[in-house]
Amino acid sequence: MTGTSQPIDIPSGEGHAVIRVLIVDDQSMIRAGFAALLDAQPGISVVGTAEDGVGITDVVRRKQPDVVLMDIRMPRVNGLDAARAIFQMPGSPPKIIMLTTFDADEYVFSALRAGASGFLLKDSPPEELIQAIRVVFGGEALLSPRITSTLVSNFVQGTGAPGRSDAQFSELTARLSELTAREIEVMKLIARGRSNAEIAGELFVSEQTVKSHVSRVLTKLDLRDRTQIVIAAYESGLVRAG
Repeated sequence: MTGTSQPIDIPSGEGHAVIRVLIVDDQSMIRAGFAALLDAQPGISVVGTAEDGVGITDVVRRKQPDVVLMDIRMPRVNGLDAARAIFQMPGSPPKIIMLTTFDADEYVFSALRAGASGFLLKDSPPEELIQAIRVVFGGEALLSPRITSTLVSNFVQGTGAPGRSDAQFSELTARLSELTAREIEVMKLIARGRSNAEIAGELFVSEQTVKSHVSRVLTKLDLRDRTQIVIAAYESGLVRAG
């Protein structure tokens, strides 16, 4: 992906808030290209860059980003460890989009469980990167279609995804039993890739009602976002690939 000085026409989101972005990548060309691209977009401001995860909590504390674009494979402190450090910070952590070159990256599952809002391949089109930032800033989760396909494929084959321990699986099962029938229904639809609007249309309820159901699912299962709902749905057997 290369930088461009021409803005891409994608709506800047609710309230037209300026989204503060931090770019963390060990390749200077990637950092510069992403920064040039994003700074040219309305409603997005790159507040800083870093070459790896060393001292990442200090950088986040100083720069106060809303979204962090984080390379998953970096020297010294990689993206997974850096993400874990960020999510251990007090207060509300920024959203994190992990960047990877490989759609079959074995770090995908661990990073999603750690709280990353999603993954994006580095060779994705510029408009996908811009849209991804706005999507996660708005509270949604983001997975590249190719990564989503790999994720589901691994569940079909039973390989590639480090499973929960017996204790963690038992805890997840117990929490699932606390969900209402409608919340289970919403969870299944999220796992199948439906948006809030699509779920509302399918269940003949308002989009606000769907948001309330999603919020309760997140709270009851102690999950961070929709991506983790998808993971939990597949791991528990609530939804089966294919």
